[in-house]
Amino acid sequence: MQGMLVLENGVVFEGRLIGDLKQTYGEVVFNTSMTGYQETLTDPSYAGQIVIMTYPLIGNYGINADDFESHRSHVSGFIVGELCPTPSNFRSVFTVEEYLKSQGVVGLADIDTRHLVRIIREHGAMKAYIIPKSLECNIKLLEFPELSKNLVASISRKTRATYEPSNVKNQNNHIVIYDFGLKQSLIRSLHALGCRVTVVPYNMTVDELVKLCPDGVLFSNGPGDPMNLIDIAPELRKVAELFPTIGICYGHQMLALAFGMTTRKMHYGHRGGNHPVKDLRTGKVYITSQNHGYVIEPESLDSTEMIVTHVNVNDGTVEGIRHKSLPVFSVQYHPEACPGPKDTLFFFEDFIRMINHNRERCEAICPK
Repeated sequence: MQGMLVLENGVVFEGRLIGDLKQTYGEVVFNTSMTGYQETLTDPSYAGQIVIMTYPLIGNYGINADDFESHRSHVSGFIVGELCPTPSNFRSVFTVEEYLKSQGVVGLADIDTRHLVRIIREHGAMKAYIIPKSLECNIKLLEFPELSKNLVASISRKTRATYEPSNVKNQNNHIVIYDFGLKQSLIRSLHALGCRVTVVPYNMTVDELVKLCPDGVLFSNGPGDPMNLIDIAPELRKVAELFPTIGICYGHQMLALAFGMTTRKMHYGHRGGNHPVKDLRTGKVYITSQNHGYVIEPESLDSTEMIVTHVNVNDGTVEGIRHKSLPVFSVQYHPEACPGPKDTLFFFEDFIRMINHNRERCEAICPK
């Protein structure tokens, strides 16, 4: 069945509908990764978005049973240049189209993704519809309302859950993750270091947190504008003032808001596995995985206790911050990235070292 992508600026692309053959609506963004489409489809940070994969051939290794980042797909739509109908991989259990159908996700294939991405780069991320071509007569009637401001609330878990590492003998720390839309790779990365992990709702109070006696706290990745959750910033600050705390991506932005900084929407964001980030403390440059459409305003750090530790080499945006005196730091990129790159996995080891250095402080709050 033929389908159409209708951008809010009036540009229309025609292609072949794939997955669940229906109409969908969302913000169109693009991902430059050469692999990892399964992780992209199941990353909660893409909630509300129609994702363009810039790599020309998608689906050649299928969908396997192990690399999901959450229990379902969160994208509003999926756009590819060429879709491979016959994957070749011993781990494959579904084709991409079979998976899209099972998740109720509509996609569009056989379009000029290079041309489409150039439009997004020029005009910025914009809202759009994917519709069957049979509805072409209704294009002039389409409206482009604002997207939901409650994306985090819709995907964050409602009750807490604890996940034990497989190697229980080496268990040495209890980490609480605030779920703004976390990826399973975060849990896997902490399990690899012997940590027991408890995932809690994004709006858990500090009083409830103290009862869990964490050794450290992590604010996870997630979708949407962090300013939509500005009301919980004071509570997050209390958390960070009590326990060693780190933030990743959306969690990095929420940590910034908690300490008085501000954020802004980017023209078209950073999404892909090839973004260079410079550590200002060492001068080293790391290739990182990223997925965000908002960044910290660097000028807003001037009146805070935070300092910039990392910047994006391409555009100079803030990629990492650290508190001057508290055991608190965060990064905009994804050190837990799967399929990669793995340049910054040491981020979690730095977290554990910070926890060990501040263990007496935590034990004074939560005697064990």
